[in-house]
Amino acid sequence: MPGPNRPLHLAAAIDGAGQYEASPYVELARLAERGTLDFVTLDDTFAPPAEGRGRLDALAVLARVAPATERIGLVPTVTTTHTEPFHVSTALATLDWVSRGRAGWAVGVSESEAEARLFGRRPAAPAEALWREAGDVADVSARLWDSWEDGAEIRDIPTGRFIDRDKLHYVDFESPSFSVRGPSIVPRPPQGHPVVVVDGTSGPGRETAARHADVVLLRAEDPETARDAREDLRERAREHGRDPGRPSVLVSLPIELRTTADAVGLADLIGDWYAAGAADGFHLRPTDARRDLALVVDGTVPVLQHRNLLRRFYPGTTLREHLELARPANRYVRDRGATA
Repeated sequence: MPGPNRPLHLAAAIDGAGQYEASPYVELARLAERGTLDFVTLDDTFAPPAEGRGRLDALAVLARVAPATERIGLVPTVTTTHTEPFHVSTALATLDWVSRGRAGWAVGVSESEAEARLFGRRPAAPAEALWREAGDVADVSARLWDSWEDGAEIRDIPTGRFIDRDKLHYVDFESPSFSVRGPSIVPRPPQGHPVVVVDGTSGPGRETAARHADVVLLRAEDPETARDAREDLRERAREHGRDPGRPSVLVSLPIELRTTADAVGLADLIGDWYAAGAADGFHLRPTDARRDLALVVDGTVPVLQHRNLLRRFYPGTTLREHLELARPANRYVRDRGATA
C-alpha cells in the first residue's frame, strides 16, 4: 500500500478534437497547474481523424504551452512506429529544454494497416513486435540523452572550443528494426531523461512498461483489478533488476462531472482506491476537458488537500521532482567510473 508520507499523484488529459490553436491547451494546462497536478497528457495518433477533422501534433502543441506555464509537467504521446528513434529522442530533449525540465513522453505504437499506408515504408506489424520495438526506442533514447555528459559545452572563446569532445559519446545501438550511432545533436536534457510514461493495462505493453516506464497508466474498473495489475507490474520490474518501488502506477479513469457534488464523489473514489493500495495516483480523462477539469481543480482538489492526500504546492521545478524521481546518472560517466 502507498505509505502515509507518500503523496498522491494526480494528472489529467487535455485532449480535444478539432482545435487548431494553442490557446485552449494553454488554458487547460494553466488550470491544471493551479490545481498542482503533476502533469497533463495530450494524446496523439497516426490514425486518420474521425469525421474528417484533423489534429495538431501533440509534442509541438506542448512545446508552445511550455513557456506559458511554470510548474506543470507536459506529456505528449509520441508514436515510435514509423518514426525515427533519433528524431523521437531529440524532439523530447528539446521539449525538456524549452519547459525547463518538465517534459515527459507517453509512448505510443501504431498497429493498423491504414496508418502504415500513410508512410508507405512497411506493413503493419503484430502488437508484440511493435511494443518490443517501442522498448528499443525508449532504450536508445535514454542512451542518446546520455550521449552528452553534463558540462560537455565549455564555450571557451579564447581557444575556440565549444564542446569538450571527450564528453560526447557514440551510442552504437542496434536492434532488429533500426540502428543509431549518435551522439545526439541536443545537449543532455535538464532532467537527464524526460519522464517515460507507458500504458501497461494489458498485453505486450505491460512488459515494455515494466522494463522502461517511470510512470505506468492502468485502466481498471475496480480497485481489486488495479491492485493486482500494480503488483504484477512491480514484480515484472523486479525481475528486470529495477527498484520494486518503481515505476509509479496511476489508474487512468474516465470522468464526467456536472456538479460540485460530482467533484466530491470523485474525491471519495480516489481516496478509497488509494487507501486500498490500488495505485500511487490517478490520471483523469475528462469527457469535457474544460468543464470537468475546472470541477476537479475547484472541487475535487480542495477536498483531497483537506484530507491531506494531495499537496498544496509543487515541491520543485521539474516533473521528476513532482514525481519523486531522481535525476538519472549518466551511463557513460558511470561506466567510466566502474572501469577506473
